[in-house]
Amino acid sequence: MKHMGESMMALVCREGGALSLEERPVPQLQGDRDAVVKVTLSTICTSDLHIRRGAVLRAVPGTVLGHEFVGVVTQAGARTGLHPGDRVAANCITFCGECWFCRHGYINNCERGGWELGCRIDGCQAEFVRVPFADQGLTRIPDGVTDENALFLGDILASGYFGAELLGIRPGDAVAVIGAGPVGLCAMACARLFGAAQIVALDLDENRLEVAQRQGLCDAVVHPGKEDAPAAIRQMTPHSGADGVVEAAGGADTFQLAWQLARPNATVALVAMYEQDQCLPLPAMYGKNLTFRTGGVDAVHGERLMGLLAAGKLNTDFLITHRAPLNDILEGYRVFEHRLDGCLKWAVTPYQH
Repeated sequence: MKHMGESMMALVCREGGALSLEERPVPQLQGDRDAVVKVTLSTICTSDLHIRRGAVLRAVPGTVLGHEFVGVVTQAGARTGLHPGDRVAANCITFCGECWFCRHGYINNCERGGWELGCRIDGCQAEFVRVPFADQGLTRIPDGVTDENALFLGDILASGYFGAELLGIRPGDAVAVIGAGPVGLCAMACARLFGAAQIVALDLDENRLEVAQRQGLCDAVVHPGKEDAPAAIRQMTPHSGADGVVEAAGGADTFQLAWQLARPNATVALVAMYEQDQCLPLPAMYGKNLTFRTGGVDAVHGERLMGLLAAGKLNTDFLITHRAPLNDILEGYRVFEHRLDGCLKWAVTPYQH
């Protein structure tokens, strides 16, 4: 085990988006609500790509990237309720649990947190990571749940759950999910848990549509590049449009597609991260009476989602299509960013010394 004063390997994002695997000091506790975690499995997220491209204004150059991981606690502050040796899964959002926003459930707007790990403070694409407010941001992993089972708990799975939750799904609803990437696939799985009777996946990537079908996450697929997607959705849904739409793609035109897929008086949940401003074309939408619900991942359901994973009600293992040690993470970024070899998620295993 590494101790104070020793170094570790970590992936650092420099000004302009340059990535480098560097030696960094092993992090230490800075407060009684901190924990230090030895990372046993982490992953690369599309949000990391947004940081590289300069689309995340709060990001600080020179920060270790990464916010999606599981590991083992090595140090725990007195107020965390954690102990060395605890297996934990991380929440991608840092929140104090005490401010007005946290007490009302708006953890993304925490006065002392927000998206911190891998954005404003050093993240998890490293051998060790310090987690502030660890009593809020770490969920214990029970026996019988593997690292792979729990890896996506606090980000990708939480985002998909959030998207489905925002729709207010009623049993029997028809739901369209734009984007059959990791978040969209999780949104489909969660929409089914909420009682959706019909789920339609939309994506330009045929391989991802095949995954959605093979995993039984959707009932039908639509390829917007090959067919008139709004017309297809109107034809296959009972009320001439989806009762709810999850926009999980964040493409150049997917926001516009989202409201076009919705039936009048439907709800559109926007959980994608856009790199450009989007236009709300009110004249064209007039009379549809849509409800738009937006936001970053509301990752407050760690215990609930862990219970669903433990009970076998949810399974996200299939998202891991590639894995390699931290030594090879630069190759992981190349493959993940360009979706090579059918990559959905690249899992990063510990550094090989």
